[in-house]
Amino acid sequence: MTPAAKVVICNRCNKQYSVAKYAAIIRCTECKVIIPGPASVELGHQIRHALSKTKSTLHQSFGNGGKLLKRMHSSSTNVSSLDTKPPYAAGNSGEAHGMKRALLCGVTYRDKTYSLKGTVNDVKRMKVLLMQRFGYRRDCIRILTEETGSESDFSPTKKNIQESLKWLVEGSESGDSLVFYFSGHGLRQPDFNDDEKDGFDETICPVDFMQEGMILDNEINSTIVRPLKKGITLHAIVDACHSGTVLDLEYVYDLPKDIWIDNKPPSKADKSTSGGLAICLSACGDDEMASDTSAFTGKDMTGAMTFILIHVVENVPEITYGSLLDQMHEVIEQVNYKRCLTVPCLRILLGHRKIENPMLSSSQEFPVYSKKFLL
Repeated sequence: MTPAAKVVICNRCNKQYSVAKYAAIIRCTECKVIIPGPASVELGHQIRHALSKTKSTLHQSFGNGGKLLKRMHSSSTNVSSLDTKPPYAAGNSGEAHGMKRALLCGVTYRDKTYSLKGTVNDVKRMKVLLMQRFGYRRDCIRILTEETGSESDFSPTKKNIQESLKWLVEGSESGDSLVFYFSGHGLRQPDFNDDEKDGFDETICPVDFMQEGMILDNEINSTIVRPLKKGITLHAIVDACHSGTVLDLEYVYDLPKDIWIDNKPPSKADKSTSGGLAICLSACGDDEMASDTSAFTGKDMTGAMTFILIHVVENVPEITYGSLLDQMHEVIEQVNYKRCLTVPCLRILLGHRKIENPMLSSSQEFPVYSKKFLL
């Protein structure tokens, strides 16, 4: 073992591994469970320490993550600073890209008993990630929030979201990258078309869903999944409750088993693309609740899944889908760690709610541990 190496032990079979001190996640070759590496353990210590401090102390405690928090907070309060050329402009990564287009929806449900506080922050942070990390142009990102006013074409009403979903895929060609991001409420309702294995349709809730109704997974699939032609990639990132299969994609990834599970509808309805690739990262399973919290920032509310996703992607530039899922799950496990939740101040910060693990679904099967995450 080299001086820079560390020994980690599988909790299930007790097999020992010698790994580099900067390793984040490894998988036991015997029982296939995920073992947190030295880097993940250290990150967990930092998170637990940071959660018990004030916002200013949290910024200092995260190390590089603290710099990220400060940069994200600055960007969310002064978006005009993004007018400068992004450091990760298209082409800088050495890969060829076509058009990049994104639709970002953050629904607050202002002045309602079911209002949310962190969705606009989520949208602003996602915009920063797309522009600075993945080279999206400002004029190719459409944002729908209640900040524009209820009568605006950019308010997240059902009509505006529906029209914007069509805009997202309209005219797309091979080589294009598309992103649909939604932060808000998600619900489910009985499925009467035999399209769902669990008997429920998943939905997203526009700001006017009580009057105009929800947007069902069937509609989302037919609008932005079915039209995808060969060579087009769509990423959906949905930070909402009951969002596991909100795009009705045909495969769901089982992380512990490292396999894709068939999610095709019992009715045999065609939910596939027209040759392109659709990938969805969801905050939780179809029967689970997502969380928003101030635990990571000390003050500002944010979707737990959104914050952790951005934090991991910003700090691991060449990350794969498998590593992204592993590290997101590891951070969530650390935050949900039983001893943390026995501390009264942490129970208040986390809203007494466990943070669920994100899910990955796709229109195609692919090796998640070797495919690079690239929006």
